[in-house]
Amino acid sequence: MIKAIIFDLDNTLIDFMKMKKITCEEAIDAMIDAGLNISKKKALEELYKIYYDVGLEDPTIFQKFLIKVNGKIDYKILASAIVAYRQARIGFLHPYPGTKQTLIRLKEKGMKLAIVSDAPKLKAWIRLINMRIDDFFDIVVGLEDTGKAKPSELPFKMVLKQLDLNPEECIMVGDRPERDMKGAKALGIKTCFAKYGYGKEAKGDWDFEIESITDLLKTKHF
Repeated sequence: MIKAIIFDLDNTLIDFMKMKKITCEEAIDAMIDAGLNISKKKALEELYKIYYDVGLEDPTIFQKFLIKVNGKIDYKILASAIVAYRQARIGFLHPYPGTKQTLIRLKEKGMKLAIVSDAPKLKAWIRLINMRIDDFFDIVVGLEDTGKAKPSELPFKMVLKQLDLNPEECIMVGDRPERDMKGAKALGIKTCFAKYGYGKEAKGDWDFEIESITDLLKTKHF
């Protein structure tokens, strides 16, 4: 019997890649307005290259970007980027349609809800609180909790321990089969591919898939 649902966060509960695209474009526009001499197209190309190398959660991404394209950090330009990025993020940060209603129904069914994210734990909680869905989750496992990103089994082992449940009593919902599905299946956790997320055309092995988060309420798996 399924007693808990474990969610990935980015691109499963929130359209993270869309948010990242919008916020980066706003930051680049602000830097150009503040005096950075570069075309928007070239700036975005260079910024995304750095993201690819250092990861999407790097807190000093704009400093690295300015050193690369400007040879130094201009603090007026840097501040302009940070302010524009944060304002755009707050304006966009909301869950996929139907998420809150789905979480309410799952809790009504008596499900425990948890998150296993590769994001730092503080950032995960900030996103949940900004989206006003933090109260639905009993447990959040972030990157620093184990020091290992998915598909490592360690984050999944930790969430199982904190839920005090066996693997077969849980379902993992995520959009990246090579990370979310692989790590969970290795422990015997049932897996659900969030087809609406970042990995729409992904290949892999999972127990069932959903086209929308609301489809969780239609499944016969629990």
